Order: sequence, then C-alpha cells, then structure tokens
Amino acid sequence: MQEKSVLFVCLGNICRSPMAQTIFEKIVEDKGAADKFEIDSAGLGDWHTGNKADPRMRSHAEKRGYTITHRARQVQKNDFNKFDYIVGMDEQNIRELNNLATSDEHRNKILRMRDFLTQFDSDIIPDPYYGDAEDFEYVIDLLEDSCENFYDFISKES
Repeated sequence: MQEKSVLFVCLGNICRSPMAQTIFEKIVEDKGAADKFEIDSAGLGDWHTGNKADPRMRSHAEKRGYTITHRARQVQKNDFNKFDYIVGMDEQNIRELNNLATSDEHRNKILRMRDFLTQFDSDIIPDPYYGDAEDFEYVIDLLEDSCENFYDFISKES
C-alpha cells in the first residue's frame, strides 16, 4: 500500500475528530501499517485551538484503552493539498468543508464518516458535547465501527 494521509474533521476538534484520529491510529498500528499513514484531525472553528480533547471524551476513551494526545487545531486551506482523505462527522461539517474547498479535486477528497458504518444505522456521527456519558460511549461505538470499515475502504482502493 502506498502512503495515505487522512484528516478527520468535526466542529471544534475536541470530541469526535480526535477520537476518530486515535481509533484510526490504533487500527493502522494493529494492522502493521502505521508507517503507511499520516493521520490528523482538525476543527472547523478555532475556539479550542491548542487545547486537549474534551476531558469527558478522554475519560471514555481511556476506559476503552485509547489515549487521546491530540491538541485541537483549525482546518487550514492547505489541508486540502496535504491530505488524501478529509472525513467529516456530520452534514454541517461536510457543507463547511465543501465551502472551504477551492476545486473539484479538493471536494472529491471529502467523505462522510457515517458512510462507513455497518453495525449501526445513523445519518451522522452526533456531537456528544452537550450530551451525557451514554452519548460519548455511543460516539465511540460509531467511530470504532466506521474507522474499521474506512481502513478496509482505503486498503481496497490502494
């Protein structure tokens, strides 16, 4: 497999996208393919730039054996040149990414995380920020399912 680069995107880069990044990093490591991937995450807004992931998400992640080390950053226009895949968590993310994209080549890199779900039926990866513990757990369930299938998709595409 040739090297691939993936950017996971959500609104603030403190819940869904850093969790997706962490899960995907573990998958590629477990598959022995870590050296074949560049994986990052970013948010559409800049409110949390430089901050660690939401403490509730970090706590739920740790219960499942994940350690989120990412610090929030905002999506940059250059990300469309740097990354092969830009994966949004919900329709608002997809709309905003399409607005930031400056060409069809860039727009073609944008994917919906929910399109890789097989064990769950959800139109989006919902933002757990204003939710409770169950919401955070549900998002991790969705991301584990979709990240595994996203890895398979990339592997088949190569």
